[in-house]
Amino acid sequence: MATIDQFDFAGKKAIVRVDFNVPLDENGQITDDTRIRGAIPTLKRVLEGGGALILMSHMGKPKGKVNPKLSLAQITEAVGKALGTNVQFAPDCAKAKEQADALKPGDVLLLENLRFYPEEEGKPVGIEKEDPAYEEAKKAMKASQKEFAKTLASYADCYIMDAFGTAHRKHASTAVIDEYFDKDHRMLGYLMEKEVNAVNAVLNNIQRPFTAIMGGSKVSTKIGIIENLLGKVDNLILCGGMTYTFAKAMGGKIGNSICEDDKLDVALAVIEKAKENNVNLVLGTDCIAADAFSNDANTQVCMANDIPDGWQGLDAGPETQKAFAEAIESAKTILWNGPAGVFEFDKFIGGSKAIADAIAKATANGAFSLIGGGDSVACINKFGMADQVSYISTGGGALLEAIEGKELPGIAAMA
Repeated sequence: MATIDQFDFAGKKAIVRVDFNVPLDENGQITDDTRIRGAIPTLKRVLEGGGALILMSHMGKPKGKVNPKLSLAQITEAVGKALGTNVQFAPDCAKAKEQADALKPGDVLLLENLRFYPEEEGKPVGIEKEDPAYEEAKKAMKASQKEFAKTLASYADCYIMDAFGTAHRKHASTAVIDEYFDKDHRMLGYLMEKEVNAVNAVLNNIQRPFTAIMGGSKVSTKIGIIENLLGKVDNLILCGGMTYTFAKAMGGKIGNSICEDDKLDVALAVIEKAKENNVNLVLGTDCIAADAFSNDANTQVCMANDIPDGWQGLDAGPETQKAFAEAIESAKTILWNGPAGVFEFDKFIGGSKAIADAIAKATANGAFSLIGGGDSVACINKFGMADQVSYISTGGGALLEAIEGKELPGIAAMA
């Protein structure tokens, strides 16, 4: 595989898979341009090397249908502003050959939302898995996916994968298109290289102690990651809504707190596995409970395993925050995915802020800290602390699957 620094882009067209799935407000205005800014170094390398750019991305989940609210036409101007040049727009991904052929060095063309085409994801549309005809439809769609990827590839001389956020998907633009470029004409962009290196630093080049913080509401969505981490970490902090599934599993009273009753045995198994692996498992001992899911709710501090009826735990309590900080501040490698409470409400940001503060302190003392997942990144940005951690990942699902030990198709395909 070529590298972006070695490749000669002079007079060539590069098709780049970026992740421009940025949040928009009701007026179609970008509310957070982090993902666009993250791609700029790669894109400028091509332009400064004398090449032309063809950018492709998805936005949202249109499920193979055209949805004007998810059109990338809305972000064309913002991309041009970030790049410092005019950006052309192709309203049809599959029919952009003429526009691509007309590109000159320094030109930039943004293709319409890839997911307006069912071929991008390669899943049959309008037919359920239980339908006897599903397998045949799936086979036909896979063939169509290859054709779609071939069409996209025909626009350019080389391919750059720079969308870590979609690297866990075997889509036409991430893990099929590479088949149409030899190893000397396909490469990872700077953002992908940084993401891969950051994940390797956390999982394969561990400086100890290693502390991982897993938050979020459900054990079920994190169990694979938790199990993989139990074989790697020294300290594992489990927080957020998961707290109350663990509290109930151990016989606690959790009031109206969120809980996965069908995962109580899983929670107990995690506790047991942590003991077997000599992992310091840090669970919430106290919490900030509220009488409603609202920023205006009445609150009280109570034990996480003794929450009154009609009340629900919405944040880590003061003693829990201290325990979190202790496990984090002494660490040399830190991974954070998922908040400690309902940080969207200012009344319940204390736990997440305590984690962020401890990570910043440890990072200042030489630790490597990786923050990943939309909510954790939103926390860091909300607290204005993005410059106080080692690396912020742009990939949510992709990062989690990498942590879980799964192979990412978008990276494996580039080998």
